Amino acid sequence: MEFMSDIQNGIDDLKPSLFELLSEEKLSSLISPSLRYLLVIATHRRPRYLLPLLDRFDEVYACLMLLVERHYLLTYGGGFTENFYSLKRERVLRTKGGELPRAQRAAPQLVRDTLVLSKTDVWTNLAVLVGLPYIKRKLDEGYDIHAPPAAAMIIGPRYDRDVLPPNATIKQRLLHYYKWFLRNVYPSVNAAYYFSLLAFNLAYLFDRSRHHSPFLWLVGTRMRRLTEADHRAFALNLQPKRPPSIRPPPARPGQSSSIFSPRTFTTTIYPRLLSSLRFLLPTSIFALRFLEWWHASDFARQLSRKAIEGLDLPPPIISGLPASKSKQPPSPPPSSTPLLGADSDTTKHPPRQQKQPPISATSHLPILTVSLPSESSASSNTSSSATCPICLSPQIVNPTACQTGYVFCYTCIFRWVDGSHDRQTAFLDGGAGEEGWAEEQGSRRGKWESGKGRCAVTGRRVLGGTEGLRRIMV
Repeated sequence: MEFMSDIQNGIDDLKPSLFELLSEEKLSSLISPSLRYLLVIATHRRPRYLLPLLDRFDEVYACLMLLVERHYLLTYGGGFTENFYSLKRERVLRTKGGELPRAQRAAPQLVRDTLVLSKTDVWTNLAVLVGLPYIKRKLDEGYDIHAPPAAAMIIGPRYDRDVLPPNATIKQRLLHYYKWFLRNVYPSVNAAYYFSLLAFNLAYLFDRSRHHSPFLWLVGTRMRRLTEADHRAFALNLQPKRPPSIRPPPARPGQSSSIFSPRTFTTTIYPRLLSSLRFLLPTSIFALRFLEWWHASDFARQLSRKAIEGLDLPPPIISGLPASKSKQPPSPPPSSTPLLGADSDTTKHPPRQQKQPPISATSHLPILTVSLPSESSASSNTSSSATCPICLSPQIVNPTACQTGYVFCYTCIFRWVDGSHDRQTAFLDGGAGEEGWAEEQGSRRGKWESGKGRCAVTGRRVLGGTEGLRRIMV
């Protein structure tokens, strides 16, 4: 950036490039939305105290920036974000060409003292730094509300009848003329504002102007880089007024020397607090932008996914099963010869143990669930993991996962959670079913829960009902 500036500006090393000025303006524009975002988050916790402050955020922010910018203009010769980029504001010389290169090299301190901003220059620059952005924000906000088509959407049919009444008060007249200005004049003024900025930026880029903004040209100020003489002047300005050999006078009777004393606050804490903002606020803005990128990007999810890839997660625990039933029985010792009189099919596929249904914690009734398909029930071409536990279809149609982790056909699990599946209706009406329990005859309504709003395998409650189901992209 400095190399490009030296190429286009020749020997003028103190003239900042257009890219530095645009970066400074971008950083300055990020302060207001960042503080507003933090205030909105804090208002959710303390709305009683912070909601009035949020409603008047533009006015409060303008007052705070007025104090901060005035301190930085008086102390460092530039604005808050300008000092962060090692820039300053100085008066324009009323000489031919406006430059004194020989005097700048021979007596830089004398040139600096001559071009330093006076009190009048400080207030005019404060009007450009604080007053102009505040007025621009208010006009933009008013245009969005009162100008078409936004006004027609917000105000409604009254927009076409927005005329001045015969006996209007002064407030009504001012509001009427203000709306007329926003609808008829402000678009042209806004376009002229941006065209003038573009023209001065282009002229500054091609070294045809010493001002990159028309408002700096109006107040007679230009942007320059900080020099060694500026840093020496800043160091002398920040030193204590009294010599270090002289001790401060003792406190008078009744006068406190604590940090809460008004004298200590105005002489010590207030200047140091404002000077520390040049490191605190840019760092906060960078941290806020980093957190915004972190939550918006997929990088965080990729890191968490890689972190749990090596974890061996246990299978879901079915509620309602006794502790002795959940454990697998010990395998019998291997024997070389089968028992006499035992069937070969029974030896290969032993009878499945009958499990106990889960019990509801609210109604204390057993919950209807289905069993996971075994390897024997699945077809030879498909595995048991590809079989729907509800309809026992060899291929799951439109796979949908429940919150417990089990996958079903979308229509099956949707109707099951909704409580309208055929297996639920048949079981409650007295059908035998395929669950392996409920030997009683007759209707089971009032004796069993149908599993409505629950997972079909575990019987756990599905949060959100059918809205809690998630389809899987295979």
